[in-house]
Amino acid sequence: MIWRKRIIYALILAGVVALLVWSFRPSPILVDTEPVSRGRVEMVVEEEGRTRVADRYVLSSPLTAQTQRVTWEVGDAVQAGDVLAVLMPLPSPALDARSAAEAQARVRAAESAVRMGRAELDAAATSARFAESDLERLRRLADQELIALGDLEQAETAAQRALAQERSARFRMQTLTSELEAARAALRFAGETRTEEGVLQLRAPVSGRILQRHFESARVVQPGEPILEIGDTTILEVEVDVLSSDAVRLEPGMRVSLERWGRPDALEARVRRVEPLGFTKISALGVEEQRVLVIADLISPPEQWDRLGHGYRVNARFMLWEAEDILRVPTNAVFRHGDGWALFTVHENRARLRIVEPGRRGGFWTQILSGVEQEEIVVVHPDRDLQDGVRVRMRNATDG
Repeated sequence: MIWRKRIIYALILAGVVALLVWSFRPSPILVDTEPVSRGRVEMVVEEEGRTRVADRYVLSSPLTAQTQRVTWEVGDAVQAGDVLAVLMPLPSPALDARSAAEAQARVRAAESAVRMGRAELDAAATSARFAESDLERLRRLADQELIALGDLEQAETAAQRALAQERSARFRMQTLTSELEAARAALRFAGETRTEEGVLQLRAPVSGRILQRHFESARVVQPGEPILEIGDTTILEVEVDVLSSDAVRLEPGMRVSLERWGRPDALEARVRRVEPLGFTKISALGVEEQRVLVIADLISPPEQWDRLGHGYRVNARFMLWEAEDILRVPTNAVFRHGDGWALFTVHENRARLRIVEPGRRGGFWTQILSGVEQEEIVVVHPDRDLQDGVRVRMRNATDG
């Protein structure tokens, strides 16, 4: 009878001890997890940018005159040769010898600029024809699988750049011709009183759209004062200011993905130029940053971005490195451990510290060279209290 009571007391005591141990046992740490997977990994530099017309032209007054009311509105389409502004000469004294010589010198300088512009246009046209013929040759070789696709893409980029330079040279030639006419008109009309024959018509040097109107009402304008700004909105480029520490990693020809511009599909672009001059910019937090302008050319078909205009916002992602079918984990799962890197996996509801060898690190995914296998579960955003062997509970498993 006594031994039976002792057994009962022992069982009760063991139950109490077990209950106390269970009560004071640490609760499992709630963690977010992701499986180790294979997929795409990207290293990118991401910044906001804006579109701009590749070639903009400011229509300005060549002399002091009375301009009539400017009736053109921002966004109006114009053709080369359209009359954009009408200037009425003011009564003025005849030119003295020095002023006449200066006006004649300006005409000669404008004539020299036209000749130089014509030579540049011929050179750009020759380069464009050569780039086109070289591209056709490489396309035939690519069809026969005799060259790498990268060589063909470089040739396509070079051909597009050569065509853009030819268009720019053609626009510049038209502008220089208009400047020559303006210089001749300034010499011809100087010193005359206001007459119908003295009316000076400023014409559009190129076809495009009105980008900016500096004033509307009739007024007196001074030499060089801007009146209208014109540009071809079908020829756009993208300017992005990036940190100087990122700019040194960018190079011409690098692929750029333009996102969040108003439509779901991303646009493709290529870096054309990383400008050598940096500038200081104050961030939203009041920190001084050294920035560099990067210019990229749109290579997506124009019908995909026909609604874009001058000064539109885009989000530019410069592809430093990209690859498919890479063993990867979320970047915020990997952390420093001693002289190397580590992460936590989950095995039988316990955290296990694993030493890993990371490769390329992207914004969201990191390449893993060794240390874990596909489909293993890793902890994302590991807590500071998380240690090897600590019991955990997966949040997604709890929520599910």
